[in-house]
Amino acid sequence: MSLRVLITTWGSLGDLHPYLALGVELQRRGHAASVATLGVLESAVRQAGLGFHPIRPDVSPDDPDARELIRRVLDPRGGPAYLFERVFAPATRATYDDTVAALEAARADLLITHQVPVTGPIAAQTTEVPWVSGVLLPMSFLSAYDPATPPQAPALRRIAMLHPAVARVMNRLGRRVTESWVEPVYRLREELGLPRGDNPLFEGQHSPSLVLGLFSHVFAAKQEDYPPQTVITGFAFYDAAGERPASPDLLRFLDEGAPPVVFTLGSSAVWIAEDFYGTSIEAARALGVRAVLLAGEQTAALRRAGLPPGIVAFDYAPHSLVMPRASVIVHQGGVGTTAQALRSGRPMLIVPFGQDQPDNARRCVSLGVARTISRAAYLAPRVVSELSALLGNGEYSRRAAGVGAAVRSEHGARTACDEIERTFQRGAHGAPASRPASAKATAARRSASREGGGVGRSPT
Repeated sequence: MSLRVLITTWGSLGDLHPYLALGVELQRRGHAASVATLGVLESAVRQAGLGFHPIRPDVSPDDPDARELIRRVLDPRGGPAYLFERVFAPATRATYDDTVAALEAARADLLITHQVPVTGPIAAQTTEVPWVSGVLLPMSFLSAYDPATPPQAPALRRIAMLHPAVARVMNRLGRRVTESWVEPVYRLREELGLPRGDNPLFEGQHSPSLVLGLFSHVFAAKQEDYPPQTVITGFAFYDAAGERPASPDLLRFLDEGAPPVVFTLGSSAVWIAEDFYGTSIEAARALGVRAVLLAGEQTAALRRAGLPPGIVAFDYAPHSLVMPRASVIVHQGGVGTTAQALRSGRPMLIVPFGQDQPDNARRCVSLGVARTISRAAYLAPRVVSELSALLGNGEYSRRAAGVGAAVRSEHGARTACDEIERTFQRGAHGAPASRPASAKATAARRSASREGGGVGRSPT
């Protein structure tokens, strides 16, 4: 059976790349895959050989407010509320319309959804397109048996760990707090004649047929309060190494001496790096170690200021190439960067900014492969101390190597696509290629077209 699959995702490259991995693997198996996401990511999607459809809200690096948006979203205290109340809420109807239009343009037999945008499940319901949901962040399952680390107050996890009953009470409070964040989603469901449904940030995000936990079993085990249809696949890796190869100068540097410390802030936090790279240079000089700075737009300024011998800066390099050749990896703890660092088998120093990053850091520390410090504590003397511990204690390297081997053995994209195909083969959704459009689906698509959905009608 050949499927036409639409994948929705929104966010940074850490949110895009796992879904590109799924799309590439689906096409390798003879299916047709396209991705609905931010317009600024179109070239990355098309370079992967996948179809593209834009969905709102759109954010461009050229927008003068983009840097402030990233700062607000990554704020440890107010970031999650800002993301849903100020970024997604005003665009709720537009996001839904764009998704419906993309489903129609792709003639999709199957929808695969990201945790955001949260209107994906509504589009699947109104168009009657079967859907599979993906989860990148273990903390999104809100498990009472594996409590998350809240970015607003990380210490609350210690209270939640006292007993699952305590965690359940705290989770109920969390759901109550987030109700106002997603009120526009409930209003949209009412407009479309749908029941209110579960909280779209939690239970409501999960497909009743198949939930793909796109992370490693080592990183987080399936808990008894996960949806029973959840399958932990392993991380799904894609980092455009073929489309954006490493600089020859970087390859020469890696070949010339001892493994360097690699400093990176992923694709979002790098926009608000401030003194991170200056502090990193100071710490590397104090330790007398070689270093690679993956510094995005700061690269040119760092080079103009003059880099000490043994320290180089590049705007980008494929993590799959650089990280395995590092001595230690210093990063922000985004799930995409964390996954690549775990796969590399190298120890880490994690400096979380916000959102899921404190939770990801805590998981790596518990594995014995990382140390972590707060962003405010990222000062040269403290960084020297933390890196000295990582470089001087061989147990970190030994454990990281074992975790890396386990992560590399999982083949997340392949496992996820096996599960998708198995779900269809056992008849869970009937025969999607011959599924007739229902009157309700047709009405939903016409409504989307009338109210702005045409923005998503680019050909696949």
